[in-house]
Amino acid sequence: MQRRLAAILSADVAGYSRLMGDDELATVRTLSEYRGAIAEKVAARRGRVVDSPGDNILAEFGSAVDAVETAMAMQADLAERNAKLPENRRMAFRIGVNLGEVVVEGERIYGDGINIAARVEALSLAGGICVSAKVHDEVRGKLDLAFEDLGEHTLKNIAASVRVYRVAVETAAGAAAKPQASARQAKPSIIVLPFTNMSGAADQDFFADGLTEDILTDLSRFRDLFVISRNTSFKYKGQAVDVKKVARELGVQYVVEGSVRRAGNRVRVTVQLIEGESDHHVWAERYDRDLEDIFAIQDEITSSIVATLPGRMEAAARDRAERKPPASMAAYECVLEAKLLHHRSNKSDNARALGLIERAIELDPKYAHAHAWNACILGQQWGYGWCEDREGTQNRVVRALEVALGLDDNDSDVHRILAAVGLLQNDFEKAAYHQRRALTLNPNDDLIVVQQGELLTWCGQAAEGIDWIRKAMRLNPYHPLRFWSHLGRAYFVARRYADALEALGHLSATDAPTQTLIASCHAQLGNTAAATHIKEALKREPGFNWTACLATLHYRDESDLAHHREAALKAGLPA
Repeated sequence: MQRRLAAILSADVAGYSRLMGDDELATVRTLSEYRGAIAEKVAARRGRVVDSPGDNILAEFGSAVDAVETAMAMQADLAERNAKLPENRRMAFRIGVNLGEVVVEGERIYGDGINIAARVEALSLAGGICVSAKVHDEVRGKLDLAFEDLGEHTLKNIAASVRVYRVAVETAAGAAAKPQASARQAKPSIIVLPFTNMSGAADQDFFADGLTEDILTDLSRFRDLFVISRNTSFKYKGQAVDVKKVARELGVQYVVEGSVRRAGNRVRVTVQLIEGESDHHVWAERYDRDLEDIFAIQDEITSSIVATLPGRMEAAARDRAERKPPASMAAYECVLEAKLLHHRSNKSDNARALGLIERAIELDPKYAHAHAWNACILGQQWGYGWCEDREGTQNRVVRALEVALGLDDNDSDVHRILAAVGLLQNDFEKAAYHQRRALTLNPNDDLIVVQQGELLTWCGQAAEGIDWIRKAMRLNPYHPLRFWSHLGRAYFVARRYADALEALGHLSATDAPTQTLIASCHAQLGNTAAATHIKEALKREPGFNWTACLATLHYRDESDLAHHREAALKAGLPA
């Protein structure tokens, strides 16, 4: 038996029997939806759901901080979901968190650490969180939370008494519906507050201040963000800050807070992104590094934070946009929704995306980003053959890009999309030029970095392409699934077929060209599974053959195209 220390989160539904008695089907449906949402919150903070019998959910984490932050994120999310339900159908969870040793057997865990978490959970209010003293002592000072000491408790089947603390969190049972967001600016706005030096040594202030300034500078490269200046930001240095008040005073939507702690030859940086209006945490991360080269560490941490923040901000804003009817959307939110639909890569969603992007341009004719995405969405129509007039659509793509470039030659995303369209047209020189411009303007944008890998792959430099795609995945741990598709193709072109299959195995949905690529890998490895995947490709797109597949490929070198054709035909794809 293996033993390890773990933070255990136990949750169950308050009043579950009543809910089942009132409406069994609706309760099961709601529980299933909430379980999915909870699993996402757990995974986002490096945890895993161990078991979910009945209405209970058991999860483990390597850190008490991660477990408590997950509990907070769960209750905030569930409160919002419950606000949309009739009062008698709301499903409030109680959560308990404990830190203790567990016994591991395969994927299952056992021991008093779990039992204590379950007993602590029972002391929680509906929509609330209770933690054991061990958890309280571990997270105190690391999380900006208030705790109520509930005293010592004798827990069933636990020999020693346990001190329990209640987290001061608004309960779902009494939570009112969130107020509607006020009118938003065209761009999402953000302030990076000066990072706090937690080291106790004044000479470490330079590291905290330098980190703050680097993040501010690099965030300013994202043309679609409005970043509050350094002078304003540093007025809050050394102050106890009320996030909601700062956001209200400056009119910003998001606030970044962080701290730096040095201990011996280690440095720990924590950072959190907070939505100012609600004071809800959108994202948090902790970076632990050896203090060998403090400036290299600073660069690495800055890069990681800056690569992640815009994506987390966009996801939070997109969630808002999805809940609004298109007529009420600002131009920026129209673009967000259009991007989401575009990435689904199907004809009906593409048509909806085009309608939204046209609405964005109508609201703000000088919005370069919207014109760039208009070209991107039209380019998808052209590439997949979803347009009746191919020449006319191609002309519309060119005009949209000319307008975008004329409005803002320094928008990295405009150049990224220009590079993508150049690649779509097999104009490799044009694609390379705009890709270089995009990288120069914003080297921390994961979409630009992954596209560098994609371009190198098509240009016969798959080994370098793999490195760039992997870098993009490191920059953004929340990257789109399509990154795995780019990586799989790069491995295939590099003749690393087993690695390609592993990468492509991460895709939850595949089209006919991707099924053909999977089949080609199997064929090159001599696997009989090749025929199964060709069959699946033809099922997805009857009549699909090499000619149709060829229209989706953009190899510059004839040898790479011949390699792909040979493998596809070997797998059984009709010529």
